[in-house]
Amino acid sequence: MVRLPLTPAEVERGKRLGALLRRTRGERSILDTALDAGVSPETLRKIESGRVATPAFPTIAAIADVLGLSLDDVWAEIKQPGSEVEPTDSGRGARERLAS
Repeated sequence: MVRLPLTPAEVERGKRLGALLRRTRGERSILDTALDAGVSPETLRKIESGRVATPAFPTIAAIADVLGLSLDDVWAEIKQPGSEVEPTDSGRGARERLAS
């Protein structure tokens, strides 16, 4: 499977997600947060830095749960108006961006 490059909107959304998680985590360590969420500290560090702009849903759900964030709050923070479906060159939405 080949992953297509991220759109600028996806990169920006990943940065907003990372900022939200860092802000919510506050003084709590990355290590403790990651272990409680069942992810590696490096994964959490990459998400918070925006290097993983489109993390898997279960990963975000687990981190949000540990931090006491609802998924509705996460989505409200990271979405942009009109960003629910972003057309690609082929006319498919952003949710269909994986190709084989």
